[in-house]
Amino acid sequence: MPKTVNFTQTRRCSFFLAVLPLGLILAAGTPALAQSGATSRAGTASAEQPAETPAMLVADRVFVSPDRKLIAEGNVEAFQGDLRLQAARIVYDRQSGVLNIAGPIRIDQGDGQVTILADAAELDNGLRNGILRGARLVFEQQVQLAALQMTRVEGRYLQLYKTSVTSCDICENGGAPLWQIRAERITHDEQERQLYLEHAQLRIKDVPVFYFPALRLPDPTLDRASGFLIPSLSSSSNLGFGVKLPYFITVGPHRDLTVTPYISAKTRTLDLRYRQAFRTGQIEVTGAFSRDDIQPNDGRGYLFAEGTFELKRDYRLNFDLRTVSDNAYLADYDISDTDRLRSEVSVSRVRRDQLIELSAYDFKSLRDTENQDFVPATSLRGTIEQRLFPKRIGGELRLALDMARFNRGSSLNATATEANGRDVTRISTDITWLRGWVLPWGVETSVIAGLGLDSFALSDDAVFDNEANRATPKAAVTFRRPMQRQTASGAVQMLEPIVQLGWTHISGDDVPNESSNISEFDQGNLLALSRFPEADAREDGFALVYGASFGHFAPSGWEATATVAQILRSATQPGFTSSSGLDGRNSNVLIAGQIGLGSTMTLTARGLFDEEWSVSKAEFRGNITRDRMSLAGSYLWLQEDAAEERDTETSELWVDGSYALSPTWEIGADMRYDITDERATRAGLGLTYRNECVTLNLSLSRRYTSTTSVEPSTDFGFTLSLNGFSVKSDTTTSRRSCTTT
Repeated sequence: MPKTVNFTQTRRCSFFLAVLPLGLILAAGTPALAQSGATSRAGTASAEQPAETPAMLVADRVFVSPDRKLIAEGNVEAFQGDLRLQAARIVYDRQSGVLNIAGPIRIDQGDGQVTILADAAELDNGLRNGILRGARLVFEQQVQLAALQMTRVEGRYLQLYKTSVTSCDICENGGAPLWQIRAERITHDEQERQLYLEHAQLRIKDVPVFYFPALRLPDPTLDRASGFLIPSLSSSSNLGFGVKLPYFITVGPHRDLTVTPYISAKTRTLDLRYRQAFRTGQIEVTGAFSRDDIQPNDGRGYLFAEGTFELKRDYRLNFDLRTVSDNAYLADYDISDTDRLRSEVSVSRVRRDQLIELSAYDFKSLRDTENQDFVPATSLRGTIEQRLFPKRIGGELRLALDMARFNRGSSLNATATEANGRDVTRISTDITWLRGWVLPWGVETSVIAGLGLDSFALSDDAVFDNEANRATPKAAVTFRRPMQRQTASGAVQMLEPIVQLGWTHISGDDVPNESSNISEFDQGNLLALSRFPEADAREDGFALVYGASFGHFAPSGWEATATVAQILRSATQPGFTSSSGLDGRNSNVLIAGQIGLGSTMTLTARGLFDEEWSVSKAEFRGNITRDRMSLAGSYLWLQEDAAEERDTETSELWVDGSYALSPTWEIGADMRYDITDERATRAGLGLTYRNECVTLNLSLSRRYTSTTSVEPSTDFGFTLSLNGFSVKSDTTTSRRSCTTT
């Protein structure tokens, strides 16, 4: 008969006698904390740490048997740190050092990061060796390893025999999972967090597909590990059928390299991506080198490098460097549709009342019809802006200094119609004072007064002087009358008429318009005294702006806003293109609006109408999100404009959407359609199957446009990933039903 003790004595006995063995078993049974000096997601711990942490044992009965064995039985639970052990019965023999645990056994660590399940366990003194029968090792409540027997060796390795590995849900009816890996033996290195499989088979619905004599996989709790990533298959009309097999290499804790061989019928390509994180920033370098049948005698490739660093005194360094071997490479390999590459290096600091930015740019044209020597390839830019608040005059004082320089490769002099090789250096200074008042009857009034000074240095120019200077004083007064009311339904409506009278006067030398050839007219620059994007061109004369804004905000969540405005000038303003809506004496009428239904739908429209109420420019954008559908699209119409290198009107439609056919199947499509030419310029179709253990992507895309160096192409893509060992995603996945798979 067992020795009986009262409940208080049982609690006291269980704590002092069980704290040491329980600390050892919890450390031994949980891989993440059994590493000596290894760092896991839950923290850093050594093999000795759990034994030093107090443990607590709770059971229906805890007693000492006549043969001096400690026995805990009935809903046994042991806690130590973030470890939790559950079992039906624990027997500890201090003389032999053998610990017998009767199941069902469950050991959890780190909120379910690692879980061990077993029917029974027998471990030796020190718990560095032992056997767990009917065991399962579960990582992050997804990937599970089920074995007939699990053996612990040297306190570091777990050996599982006759094992099945899968991340699919296991149905109680005994049906085979969607995929599994069967292995004669799997060794789990708890310190390195690696899985070594011997004589492994990949099975799909219990049908063998691949055989691996030996296979190594990272422990799913490991964030980064060297090894192969998800391969992809593709078929291109330009490059033929090919396969990409990326290999990820960890180069220390803060660096990695991804090497991706791409082999197809018409190309041999090596893609590279290098990333490194620093204490104050990060860099990423991507590139590729190719030998293909498109240009069989040339090596082709590209190189992109970007990064950002935090410097002293709140400065930030950013760089984005891009180069390519030829004009068609990015399009041939479906890397980018850009037709001009821009490299940039900038140093900036942004504070509440100050902006400092220094930038260097390099432009490379990929257009076959554009002469690189006539493109401003190198450009330097500096901007300093400061806000001051003088007490004597009140208001706000803004000081701005802007410096720009760009060079062209050609030395051919510019003419009245062609820039050719013109080089420009410009220094602009703006001083602006702003102040506002509220007049009687709620009229908000603001006053702007300032002066702009521009100095130019030109070279390779036969039309303008080599040195030119301008001065542009400016002033404006703006009146607003915001009004608000609430309807009987609880909706809030707002109406705000706006009137501005502005004046600018340019005096000085004539200069070329280099950076302000294309302008936009919208709500953002409605009240600006110059609607040119750069200071090399400024507006001149009196201008009257009038308009109104309206808003409706319903309690149910939907809202609508609208703006109507126009600019009246004292004289015709040169420099604006006809499609900008700003040319002539009076601007076009701007009408813009937006309708929103919470996070479900957003519709935005903007149009410019001339004196005859004909549309010169219009755009429409919309986003619709439902439970199973997501749709985004835009429509753009532009009139013909030779100044913007557009000989005919442009009418284009972009559509991008997806629809969930079921909890696991989703279809997506995108298209760019040229309505004027009645043809698509790009179209794509995708199909995705995703559940708890597998993700399948099929894609088809077609590029219809062509140039002298780029041919139309059709691309097919296929990727298959086994979830659990692949890169983790935040996308919510659907789990299969055990009744309908």
